[in-house]
Amino acid sequence: MDRRHFLRGLGGAACSAAAHPLMTTMSFAEGAGLGDNRLVVVILRGAMDGLDVVQPRGDGSFAHARPGLALAPALDLDGFFQLHAGLSGLMPLWQAGELGLVHATSTPYRDKRSHFDGQDLLEAGTADGAGGRDGWLNRLLQAVPGVTAETAYAVGREGMLILSGAAPTRSWAPDQRLALSGQGRLLLDHVAHDDALFREAVGEALVLTEGQAGSGTVGDEVDGLVDFTAERLRGAARIASFSLTGWDTHKGQEKALRRPLERLGRVVTRMKGQLGPEVWGRTVLLAMTEFGRTLRENGSGGTDHGTGGAMLAAGGAVRGGRVLGLWPGLTEADLYARRDLMPTSDLRDWAAQALAGLYGLDRAVLEGAVFPGLRMAAERGLIL
Repeated sequence: MDRRHFLRGLGGAACSAAAHPLMTTMSFAEGAGLGDNRLVVVILRGAMDGLDVVQPRGDGSFAHARPGLALAPALDLDGFFQLHAGLSGLMPLWQAGELGLVHATSTPYRDKRSHFDGQDLLEAGTADGAGGRDGWLNRLLQAVPGVTAETAYAVGREGMLILSGAAPTRSWAPDQRLALSGQGRLLLDHVAHDDALFREAVGEALVLTEGQAGSGTVGDEVDGLVDFTAERLRGAARIASFSLTGWDTHKGQEKALRRPLERLGRVVTRMKGQLGPEVWGRTVLLAMTEFGRTLRENGSGGTDHGTGGAMLAAGGAVRGGRVLGLWPGLTEADLYARRDLMPTSDLRDWAAQALAGLYGLDRAVLEGAVFPGLRMAAERGLIL
């Protein structure tokens, strides 16, 4: 029996849970040319409301546009911006300068408001989605000498676009359970028996996927994901990417946003703890979303698809304790299409700044190969 066909059949039979909104594929890369610095990119799928997460309470138009949402508890950051109380666990990082927030930023995606198209553009890192189905992290790997990566398996669904491309990467779906019968285990053992590398990979898969279904707490959802990522980053891996879902808050946003925020906060704090001071000190975690949401809350207590949003940057290599980006204001004349937060920066520029600071990539490489069409701004001071 061919191993590839066997695993393909196994995935089809045992991986129906892949459509679950908490399922995520993680991708890793390693390379001598990346040095000792680490990058973690977290895609927040569903369009996180940056105006709710990083609230511009100092702008007089904010409370008027959001009479319900603006009443929710928040924590002061700098006298103008306040952090949603759902991320209160990140305040020690803010105070230590290990958390930075970028406001009024977005990809070049405009007006169509499709999650799928917006996420594709975010992960492709291009201005218009043209030029093939590869991602900006993969193009980064292609630009760095000495990159080596090992593809093991991806159970449940294909790898993320952000790491897809010519450079090889390794993928793993951490929340997947194989749920094999006794006979299935015997068959898998028989197929893998004579191939040491394959046998080792299968054994790791079985161990990692045991007991994944927990009590439904946030810890059950993200701890295995973070622990697996941190273990790889403490070793040879230098880049990791995964996604968190649940950010599409068309109604009942005050309640709907609680769990995604709790997951994000736990990802960041647990990542720091699992990496340890030395590795965390050389790490940047970027959490970014496909687009923001409308300024005005709708009739069902939620917000609709918008344009400008916010990005989170955490890690010991981040120059944090600041809300970065040019604030455009929230009067009707200041808004994009008179309804959305006006983007004043390109999200790709912040990512490029991080890559330049972490890996010393030239501007020409970043603008020409990694983010085609980007014109980087002056150094923004995101990375130490």
